[in-house]
Amino acid sequence: MTKIKICGIKTLADALAAIEAGADYLGFNFYPKSVRFIEKAACAEIASVLKREHLQIKLVGVFVNASVEEIKDTLQTCSLDLAQLHGDEPPEMLSALDGKAFKAFRGIPEKADGFARSEPPAFLLDASVKGVYGGSGVTADWTAAAELAKKYPLLLAGGLTPENVAEAVCRVKPWGVDVASGVESTPGQKDAEKMVQFVREVRKAESGKW
Repeated sequence: MTKIKICGIKTLADALAAIEAGADYLGFNFYPKSVRFIEKAACAEIASVLKREHLQIKLVGVFVNASVEEIKDTLQTCSLDLAQLHGDEPPEMLSALDGKAFKAFRGIPEKADGFARSEPPAFLLDASVKGVYGGSGVTADWTAAAELAKKYPLLLAGGLTPENVAEAVCRVKPWGVDVASGVESTPGQKDAEKMVQFVREVRKAESGKW
């Protein structure tokens, strides 16, 4: 079954609505310049509830060019399962984070091998938009992504919405899909109905009913 990650969660209500909709992974953005930025204390508070009541949900911290120390501290403080490295981090950083991190590529990587994790997700594939570290609403190159998806259990991101995610799943066949702006009513605020619709479309594509 295709994994579903809903990213840019800022409130407990949005986190619970995402879980209710059928998300497997929730993403929390620690990049200060993002409209989806969340303070560590706020994330820790949300995570404490989720770790009590929804243990099956994996929690992911999104970082852009943060230090290893800062990432480790945030993972621990906020009880997060994984770190998503969305900046210009080198492969060495992945090993420094003891297998708890995966790389996000903006655009199709020339060489993914050095970055690919041994367990899924191997990495995340986002659209390439100059000067923007994710959440741009622009779709990735699905044709190239489909070739990579044959080799790696990747997370597909970039401009996915309830309207196009079924086609993306059918064409790319990714291990999982990642959405932020595509399920929001306003930037940074999730829309419960759009999240439900998004998950429904993914499941529809898998069952061949798309």
